[in-house]
Amino acid sequence: MTSIHDANRDLLTPLRAALYDWDTAAVRQALDALFIPDAVFHCCHPFGDQTGSEAFFQNVLAPLREAWPDAERRDWLVMAGKDEHGGDWVGCGGHYVGTFAGSFLDIPPSGHLAHMRFHEYYRFLDGKIDEMQMIWDLPEVMMQVGAWPMAPSLGAEVFIPGPASGDGLSRPARDDTQSDASRDLVVDMLNHMKRHPSEGGPEVMEMERFWHESMNWYGPAGIGTCRGIRGFRNWHQIPFLSGMPDRGQYLDEITYHFFGDGPYVAVTGWPDMVQTVTHDGWMGIAPTGAKITMRSLDFWRIADGRIRENWVMVDLLDAYRQLGVDVFRRLREFNKARVPGRVPFPVGDI
Repeated sequence: MTSIHDANRDLLTPLRAALYDWDTAAVRQALDALFIPDAVFHCCHPFGDQTGSEAFFQNVLAPLREAWPDAERRDWLVMAGKDEHGGDWVGCGGHYVGTFAGSFLDIPPSGHLAHMRFHEYYRFLDGKIDEMQMIWDLPEVMMQVGAWPMAPSLGAEVFIPGPASGDGLSRPARDDTQSDASRDLVVDMLNHMKRHPSEGGPEVMEMERFWHESMNWYGPAGIGTCRGIRGFRNWHQIPFLSGMPDRGQYLDEITYHFFGDGPYVAVTGWPDMVQTVTHDGWMGIAPTGAKITMRSLDFWRIADGRIRENWVMVDLLDAYRQLGVDVFRRLREFNKARVPGRVPFPVGDI
């Protein structure tokens, strides 16, 4: 018998297919069929929250399609499960790709293929979606056209691949026992990570017990991707903790949503992190002592009892906003000599 989680995954198929072919009529029909009328769309900065599928279409999807007239959505992971509060979720990861033909959020066009990673989580209730949380990697787009106005990434900036196991879209029916075990492993890992530095050095995290020695940590553009435990420590964790050593201490101010699906685990929260930027600062920003929230939509893949891959998306533009930095204003200042408008040749159906 098909589980509710497999059924919820299937319910997303028409929307995903419509966005792959970008049939506007089919996209709007799928949105209307899937979402309740007053569904809340929690979108990354600068889109903000949208109420109802029409607002989401007009204010989020339509500007992307206008800038990338042959845009298509390419999922490489679709997973589903129940969180600890009883909510049923589906998480999707992939890329939007297309020819960058016109300005998008003041990011100047290149005329070439562009890609933008997305993590999108949907909460289902009785066969309908009442809440969506999404982060698009807008800094990734800025970097591709040489318009990123902030500090360079410490990690590598690469095109992020889907699961090395090749089962992100097609795998055996969901196994509840395996799904719960995968989720519990990740929760245990995160609890150990929070022990450092307040309870001791790196050894208290027991990272070798949870993480495969050849793990990949696929961070958001602006932080970058890291290879192996040492790469993760060097290019993300140490700078992160040096600038915000009080992370993990404000659990009463956030709500997590963990769910597992076979070897995959997801976590979301809007927000799911709270910390104070002090000491050495972070991402090239001077320490202001400001307490900020962070939104992170993450996926993990478990193999042979340890984490082999971790896809992480953080709404970095919102973090900069809370620290008093308007990345889009800086982008316009850095690129004011570039001629705005569209590329002078036809692309797609516009």
